[in-house]
Amino acid sequence: MYIEDELLPISALQHLIFCERQCGLIHIEQAWVENRLTVEGRFLHDRVDEYEVEVRGELRVVRSLRIRSLELGLIGKADLIEFHQLVGEDKNGIVLKDASGFWCPLPVEYKRGRPKPDICDEVQLCAQAMCLEEMLGAQVVEGQIFYGKPRRRHDVKFSADLRTATQQAAARLHELIRLGKTPSATYEKKCESCSLKAICLPKSADGKHSARKYLSESMAEVGADGK
Repeated sequence: MYIEDELLPISALQHLIFCERQCGLIHIEQAWVENRLTVEGRFLHDRVDEYEVEVRGELRVVRSLRIRSLELGLIGKADLIEFHQLVGEDKNGIVLKDASGFWCPLPVEYKRGRPKPDICDEVQLCAQAMCLEEMLGAQVVEGQIFYGKPRRRHDVKFSADLRTATQQAAARLHELIRLGKTPSATYEKKCESCSLKAICLPKSADGKHSARKYLSESMAEVGADGK
């Protein structure tokens, strides 16, 4: 169990799973560089970044809800939570203020681009669900991720395996921050789309490429761009 001062941002889980070095650069060294991808992602989140409650019959929508989990040691803000009214005698949900019946929360996360090959988005959403469960005392079995490119929602089931992966990621995040040391670089294809590439220098810092070779390649790229 963590205390308030030990809580870390839920968004850091995505950085951790994508690349532990990127996570260290951002959350230990406080480094951040914008590129087209990060700007597009920020613009998408800005559209749902003001707290708001909307009622649509049997659906209640809460935007930009602050959430936390002392069990996971995480804190953040959910893009959107839909509360669906349960039918009949189903009492597995929660009671909402100024609303009759029982309601089931469904977290929705907004992402630019397309679904990723790893589970970083799913883990981030699952962490939100586990925060809601701790705060509301209700079981959250599924959520959705809205991707900007296909412009549709992707269903996510919060399975036992996904919950375990989320717990492990949260524990590793706390370990990384506690150690206070940014992991060394390892170059992969995904490095090319990372906004921190110029700070990380993965080709020169991973021990597999010489600084001389990296500098030559970088100068060649600059020359090609200048044509």
